[in-house]
Amino acid sequence: MNGYLIIREGSTWTDVVRLVPGESATIGRAPTNTIVIKNERCSRAHAEVFLAQGQWQLRDLDSRNGTFLDDQRLQGDHVLQPGEMIQIGNSQLVFVRELAEAFPDSNTLLKTSRAVEEDGSGLLTARADDASVIDLNESATITHRREQSRYLDSVSLDESDEPIPQIGRAAAKLCRLAFELAKSTDVVTLANVALTGLFEGTQIDAGALLLRGRDSSGARRSEKLEVVASRSDSEHSYHRVSGFLASTVLREGQAVMARNVLDDSQLGNRDSQGEILATSVICAPIRMEGEVLGLIHLYSTDVNRPTDPEDLEYTLAVADTVGVALENLNKRQELAENLNQIRTENVQLREQLGVQSEIIGSSEVMQRVEQQIARAAPSRATVLVRGESGVGKELVARAVHYSGSRNKGPFVCLNCAALSESLLESELFGHEKGAFTGATERKIGKFEASDQGTLMLDEIGEMSPSIQAKFLRVLEGHPFERVGGSEQIQVNVRVIAATNRDLEKDVADGRFRRDLYFRLHVLEIRVPGLRKRPEDIPELAEYFLQRFNEETGRKLMGYTPRAMEELLRYRWPGNVRELKNVIERAVVLAHGEYVDHEDLVLSRLKTAGDTEIDQEGEGVSEDFLPKSLADMEKAHILRTLIATGWNKSRAAGHLGIERSTLDRKIRRYDLARERPR
Repeated sequence: MNGYLIIREGSTWTDVVRLVPGESATIGRAPTNTIVIKNERCSRAHAEVFLAQGQWQLRDLDSRNGTFLDDQRLQGDHVLQPGEMIQIGNSQLVFVRELAEAFPDSNTLLKTSRAVEEDGSGLLTARADDASVIDLNESATITHRREQSRYLDSVSLDESDEPIPQIGRAAAKLCRLAFELAKSTDVVTLANVALTGLFEGTQIDAGALLLRGRDSSGARRSEKLEVVASRSDSEHSYHRVSGFLASTVLREGQAVMARNVLDDSQLGNRDSQGEILATSVICAPIRMEGEVLGLIHLYSTDVNRPTDPEDLEYTLAVADTVGVALENLNKRQELAENLNQIRTENVQLREQLGVQSEIIGSSEVMQRVEQQIARAAPSRATVLVRGESGVGKELVARAVHYSGSRNKGPFVCLNCAALSESLLESELFGHEKGAFTGATERKIGKFEASDQGTLMLDEIGEMSPSIQAKFLRVLEGHPFERVGGSEQIQVNVRVIAATNRDLEKDVADGRFRRDLYFRLHVLEIRVPGLRKRPEDIPELAEYFLQRFNEETGRKLMGYTPRAMEELLRYRWPGNVRELKNVIERAVVLAHGEYVDHEDLVLSRLKTAGDTEIDQEGEGVSEDFLPKSLADMEKAHILRTLIATGWNKSRAAGHLGIERSTLDRKIRRYDLARERPR
């Protein structure tokens, strides 16, 4: 059952492929094939060789130019015989069962891309005239093991007992130095690492790394050189490079070495007493992409240890390595700065999102809502948010999400009333390509999109019974399938449902599943209508005024007393959403510096599900919310003060109380902070 394919392209035998029983060896132009033939006459999937009934067989995969066996085009499956040659384009493959059939001499070796000659018998004989050939034997003997290269060892190569040539030692030191430079996190550290390597690899005892100053664009193109790091192992401190050498290296971009030059104006190689400080000097440019970023300045003060050309070569190699390391360091710093900027922007966006999710209002009922949000946020339980349309149920859901442990996960919102049954199922669970007409590609649903986060389903009462059953299974932790698919998908999602319907009545009428109702009704948050918290109207009106002032560029100062009275007296059937739209329209249409009552366009619609006594005093609705007399007195006094323009004498007259009594009630209910600015 053994089998091998020996491959020849043109006149050169290039490779040997062992056929593995149980695996099909595909041949073609695509890189995913077992044997890749880069030939225009070869199809991407051209042919395959496979084992069937103990015989290796060849099959053409409907290739364009065909597969040939001994100049005959292959038709159907063919049982391969040893020595048969398969021809695909300009490539030839010879099938053998044992390598000994192709190479009778067991010591014969085959080297990739070496010519293989045919002898008279038609068998293949490899020319083993190269010692670096590849053994075709499957077994191999491991001769050496090493976890870390000794060229990167911190121990100096000078301590090694093995005889190593000088150029080999220099290359090893340079390799180790490049490795250390790549780990540097700042320019000063990089410069010190480079100097340490130079002092170990050259005959010098003083030196420095200097970089050009940055210009207005931030590039290192200034003619001024700044010393980043310096070192001196002699009795004299480091002396800065002379202007002559520096300008020469920066201008020509070549490394130079000078020795026994006594002109102080050129080298600066004498101290104040005239003693020679440098017997030989090396200056090498730090280059990157054709630009000179700085230079390395080295010199020796010991006449017995002058620098030589090998030191110059080594210094230049280090300088070029430093140039690459500097460029990589700059790129890492840019990436770090961009990352910090992105993180800052993310924080700002989260803060902005948090502002959008804040609930405006300091009334007692809204304080209770905020307390319920604080208790529900840390939990993983399902939350049911109830309230009339426009009260801000989505804001409550956002507040629950961003106050809990899933705040870094996605928050996805879907309105169940806006889609038909089939589209709602596709939006919730996703669909596969071709699942229905128009499904041209796979689409993930809202459940997958909100994995590890929160999914808010608004108007949950509008969901059809069939989808309610599937939705309930997912809530219970069971996996689901996309529409038209069979893959089981498991997600970790917290569900927040919202509705303005009477779910209890829907359950009794059979329009909503009883088991789903109890699964959703774990934690409930009721959001009151705006007419139930009139104390929040001035605060909301001020918030929307400032917001739309910023959006439109206007500078309205506030509301006239008559306008505020209208806002407080209105019943707000559309709740906060209607108030927002009314203020936006008023900001756009207002003529003066204040929003007047004439700028307010209020509807005459009746409130849905009013919880208070109607204007005619005829009856009370079923969901009436009791309120204390103190709360009613507070709201009535506030409205009277606003109606009179905060004229306390007139307000006391309308209320039928003394001015001093009114002052006490204003202090008692803290109404002064409700006075418009």
